[in-house]
Amino acid sequence: MPASHRLRKGRYSTEGGIYLLTSTTVNRQPFFTDPLLATAAARCFIRPELLKSSALLCWVLMPDHVHWLLQLGQDDDLSAWAQRMKAVSAMEMNRLRGCKESVWQSGFHDRAIRREEDVLPAARYIVANPLRAGLVRRVGDYPYWDAMWLQTDRD
Repeated sequence: MPASHRLRKGRYSTEGGIYLLTSTTVNRQPFFTDPLLATAAARCFIRPELLKSSALLCWVLMPDHVHWLLQLGQDDDLSAWAQRMKAVSAMEMNRLRGCKESVWQSGFHDRAIRREEDVLPAARYIVANPLRAGLVRRVGDYPYWDAMWLQTDRD
């Protein structure tokens, strides 16, 4: 049995709860160094029909993983939400690549954000990932991220 089953142990989804989710690509393949694939995946993350009543507060798509800061909506749970995002983004990427290969590692890591004062630090941590990884010199130079607190039109 894969080790990902341990990630689900003790997982609890609460409507209105805020969670930091991380999912990696299969074998940490850097799919998202390809702008076409990165853009396709990023567009999936903001589709209202996939978000349903959940709110994606912040996200960053790194070359081989994604971080989402999510406020869970009604009638949804973390596993269903993550599965939806990963499945649809993988289908879209495979359509572009003309194949049917796995994109995402099974499972995901999650951490509940329990205090309101921890939300903005978590968001800052997420959007600073490209900077810490040495991909850019300024956060604003990285194209595959967003945060609900921004008042820009970056599309």
